[in-house]
Amino acid sequence: MLDTNTLVSGVISANGPPRCLLDGARTQTFEICSSTVLLAELLDVLTREKFAARLAQAGLTPLSIVSELRRMAHMVAPDNIPRVIADDPDDDHVIACAVAAQADLIVSGDKHLHSLGGQYKNIRIVSAVEALEFIKTEG
Repeated sequence: MLDTNTLVSGVISANGPPRCLLDGARTQTFEICSSTVLLAELLDVLTREKFAARLAQAGLTPLSIVSELRRMAHMVAPDNIPRVIADDPDDDHVIACAVAAQADLIVSGDKHLHSLGGQYKNIRIVSAVEALEFIKTEG
C-alpha cells in the first residue's frame, strides 16, 4: 500500500525510492492497492499548480496518472473506516485500504502513520527505503 505522499514523490521524481516502488508496481514485481477515496485524494494533490506544472512538462496530466494507477492497483472498497489517527482522519482511509487489501506494508512518509509505532495490526508501516529492503529480502 503506497500512500499519497509516496505516490506523489514517485510520480514527480525521476529516481529515488518512491520512484523505484512505483516502477516495481508498473512491472508487476509486486502488487499495490488503493481505493476510490485515496485516488481522489491523489488527483486533488496532483492538480495543485506546482505538481500539475511538473507533470505537464513531462507530457502527463493528473488524470492520466490516476487512471494508470487505477488500472494497475488492486482496488478495494473498505467496509469499515477505523478511527485510528485522531490528528489526521484522512490517514484512516490509508489504514482501511491496507486492511481491506490484506497488505503486508503501508509505505508512507507521514508522521501520523509512523506514530503508530511501525505497525497497525499485522501491517508494517515503513518508509520507501524500508519497503525496498523488505521487497529485496522477502520477495
